[in-house]
Amino acid sequence: MDIRPILSTLMRHKIASLLIVLEIALTCAIVCNALFLIGDRLDRMNMPSGIADDELVRIQAASLRQLSNDEAVDKSVSLEYLDTLRRVPGVREAAIAGQVPFGGSSNNSSVNLTPDQERPTLNATVYMDEGNLVDTFGLKLVAGRDFNSDEFQDISELQKAGDKAQIPVAIINRTMAEKLYPGQNAVGKVFYSWTTAPTRVVGVVEELARPNSLDQGAYAMIFPLREYGAGKHYLLRTEPARRAEVLQAALAALKKTDPNLLVVNQDTFEEIRADYFENDRAMAWMLVVVIVALLLVTALGIVGLASFWVQQRTKQIGVRRALGATRGQILRYFQLENFLLATVGIAIGMLLAYSINQLLMAKYELPRLPLHYLPLGALALWLLGQAAVYGPARRAAAVPPAVATRSV
Repeated sequence: MDIRPILSTLMRHKIASLLIVLEIALTCAIVCNALFLIGDRLDRMNMPSGIADDELVRIQAASLRQLSNDEAVDKSVSLEYLDTLRRVPGVREAAIAGQVPFGGSSNNSSVNLTPDQERPTLNATVYMDEGNLVDTFGLKLVAGRDFNSDEFQDISELQKAGDKAQIPVAIINRTMAEKLYPGQNAVGKVFYSWTTAPTRVVGVVEELARPNSLDQGAYAMIFPLREYGAGKHYLLRTEPARRAEVLQAALAALKKTDPNLLVVNQDTFEEIRADYFENDRAMAWMLVVVIVALLLVTALGIVGLASFWVQQRTKQIGVRRALGATRGQILRYFQLENFLLATVGIAIGMLLAYSINQLLMAKYELPRLPLHYLPLGALALWLLGQAAVYGPARRAAAVPPAVATRSV
């Protein structure tokens, strides 16, 4: 089909054509960046934790018996609770932890490769292992080994040691290993954190997520330190189908052991993850609503303009029909006209999308907009334009030649 008549018609309606082009351009720019932000949030929400997500339940509890400022009492009470939980039917593994992935509260520390480093190499979250954390979490060792029984120490002993304090060994996650020792086997290497003495890497796990501060990098390390006291997390690993059953049985067992026990949290790890990413999920849905609203407004604009032009061109349509133009040719005329307007708008919109992304990168430290979001946005608007113009174009194609010519 010759596009010269279409271009000539559009030039006679410059203002209307410009408005629809700008509307499409703005929609394209916002939709591309909104799709990117949704994708970024979904990636964040689905990031691996490294632990057995569907096998873990958590009980966070405290007792008046642990508030005596007596370390021996703290330890004995915590071990009593842990022993009670290990005897609950269905519990495969149990451990005490000071923090959990996506749990919110965290213990973080800078990490250096040399003792006299001015600026830290990275900042990592610190998990403390009471004795069974790797197995309870379900962490996958990709290099090295778990801690030996003689490598554990109470954190109170470490604090009392002062300048002589040492954490001889640690397990780190793969992300931290690749950052500290790129292209090398991390097992046997040393780093410095918490104490002035070097800490040797004895194991590397595939992944282990932070409790929070995800923007500081997915770096995590485990120290063989036993920490007791009120408010710790008691982690239980069981079969996925038995989580609710085991959680209720564990709570009943703890209450039987200590009727005055205060339970702060009782949930599955999936619930912990869902709570942590609640804001991300809300933002993703909000952006979906924005995209739908923009596409709807743009579609209505296209329908309104196309309907107006059909009404204004009744005579022109009638003449073309009288000269032998088929309904299909009239339909294709309006569809091609809309395609040309949409293409110009999309081209401008892509430039706007890139500019908006540059602004977001500068202001909010977001990553660069991947190029594949641009054709996605373009395709969505092309399809939207064709769908929106189809109704008015069909009405134009249905105008009988005789009716059109009598309107002269």
